[in-house]
Amino acid sequence: MKAPGFGTLLRGFRDRCDADLTGMVATARRAPGLRREELALLAGVSVDYVVQLEQGRAARPSAPVVAALSRALRLDRDDSALLHRAAGLAPATGSLTRVVPAGLERMVTRMREWPAAVYSADWWLLRWNAAWTALLGDSAELRGRARNVVWFEMTQPNPGVWVDPAEDQTYRDAIVGDLRVAYLENPGDAELADLVTALHETSPEFAERWTAARPARYRGMRKHIDHPDAGPMVLDGDVLQAPGSDLRLVVYSPAPGTPDATRLARLTTSG
Repeated sequence: MKAPGFGTLLRGFRDRCDADLTGMVATARRAPGLRREELALLAGVSVDYVVQLEQGRAARPSAPVVAALSRALRLDRDDSALLHRAAGLAPATGSLTRVVPAGLERMVTRMREWPAAVYSADWWLLRWNAAWTALLGDSAELRGRARNVVWFEMTQPNPGVWVDPAEDQTYRDAIVGDLRVAYLENPGDAELADLVTALHETSPEFAERWTAARPARYRGMRKHIDHPDAGPMVLDGDVLQAPGSDLRLVVYSPAPGTPDATRLARLTTSG
């Protein structure tokens, strides 16, 4: 029996993907899984290209595209390797973890008082809880590379979330330096290499900091959040290493007994 081609595999994975886990808003669906439009948005490619891939009309996709599709579909390492082989590519070696373990997912979901989210080592947003949405807005609306912290910080302003101006340069060096660590430790990760290349081409600031910043892990920093309803808050943004993987857990918490704690509690309770 002939092995399924890339388009058949892609369509099968798309049909089996749980749309709720990708952050897509629940809507009436005639069929299970992700729509082509949703997969295209999450992977950062055009809908027409997804159609061409599924129908076998497109040339063999590149390694970064297959990696982005794998991440958007939440494929585990084995299924991602299968999709790579179907595209005529060697399975990614030394690749970053982008599958959130069930235990970590439960932990994030049950942290109802504090905003929490899970990121890959190259700063792709993978999961977040209801408190995160209440504080920062619906992350499901972020499309393509906008879900990557370094891309977002280097390509567009975010006036609602900021660090102390005296620490801003340190913060920006820190996230670029952290990405350099991931790049050095995972030279075979195609999606990470594609992100770094795109950042060099898009952001002169990134290119300068990439050369100058010291490679070091980012441990977090105090953030100022200007919430449209709850008002201004100052929260500690701590970055915790997930046990047994290179995933990061980011948690925002207030100093106890402060107006920030009161505002955050009111916000997450109402949310």
